[in-house]
Amino acid sequence: MAKEMTPGSFSNMASSWCNRKISSVISVFVCFLLVVSSKICPVSSSETGSRMTNQTFRPQEELQKLKIIREHLEKINKPASPVGDLIDCVLSHQQPAFDHPQLKGQKPLEPPERPKGLDPAGMATENFQLWGLSGEACPEGTVPIRRTTEQDMLRASSIRRFGRKLRRHVRRDTNSNGHEHAVGYVTGEQYYGAKASINVWAPRVSSQYEFSLSQMWVISGSFGDDLNTIEAGWQDPKHGNWWLEFGNGVLVGYWPSFLFTHLRDHASMVQFGGEIVNSMPSGFHTSTQMGSGHFAGEGFGKASYFRNLQVVDWDNNLLPLSNLRVLADHPNCYDIQGGINRVWGNYFYYGGPGRNVRCP
Repeated sequence: MAKEMTPGSFSNMASSWCNRKISSVISVFVCFLLVVSSKICPVSSSETGSRMTNQTFRPQEELQKLKIIREHLEKINKPASPVGDLIDCVLSHQQPAFDHPQLKGQKPLEPPERPKGLDPAGMATENFQLWGLSGEACPEGTVPIRRTTEQDMLRASSIRRFGRKLRRHVRRDTNSNGHEHAVGYVTGEQYYGAKASINVWAPRVSSQYEFSLSQMWVISGSFGDDLNTIEAGWQDPKHGNWWLEFGNGVLVGYWPSFLFTHLRDHASMVQFGGEIVNSMPSGFHTSTQMGSGHFAGEGFGKASYFRNLQVVDWDNNLLPLSNLRVLADHPNCYDIQGGINRVWGNYFYYGGPGRNVRCP
């Protein structure tokens, strides 16, 4: 769920979850809240001798010092995760986000006031990060950051492109240059955040040039060069920053308001749903799956879903959606069906297998 802005923009948040055999439901919430140099000095031999005379080697103190150092290193240098990633525990004010010229020398802001109506008791408590399943955690005052490898840089093809999203026009129609969607959306009001519980699977992806995702879009602009989007969050009324929260109330961080042109004030559209890339392998529609790989009509236990769709209003209230609309670019390949009830509120099932007899 994560995080789409115009090229060159700054983003420091991302996460992913997947589970094929037993699907997971995660609650995602986004809102908008307005080398030290050293000098070498000559030292006389008499000074050196006097200094050495006054220094006494104390083995017990040295051993205790080494023990403290090792214990600290064990806290901040975590073992590799089950998938081989190394996690560094970085002081919060030294994370890469604070290399930005407008953030240099600053420290992270304190957590903002949560929107009214947010119920922390109803949030999931699972640990969604593999490296933390063994009970590992970073010490207070630090943030966990996956260590970047040479392979990561090589995949980006250049240092300039590393960590940046490719420029492309975001669309919501069938002329999508290979991007196909099945989404529910609301528009016509001023939105200051969004929240949903997402049923997450591990869809099959046909090639390395394609992807399948399920997320939210908080959008402002006209889908041209003025487009601003983030893909989860709510806005802090005091500073105007957009915050990301997930799972059991974990605040991942925030996008400073100065990064945006249109989202600096509010969003004009919120979307929820799935997106895939169809690269037309061998001239046919891709078999990359969306959601669980099942059509919406197959319902609970088969099809993936979004439920309890909510938005944040101008007064920082978390409210159920009204006038939810649904759209599928290619319903024979991936479709969507909406509904509402007392338990799930506004919800929809969505997804599909991609290529099939009705989607050649």
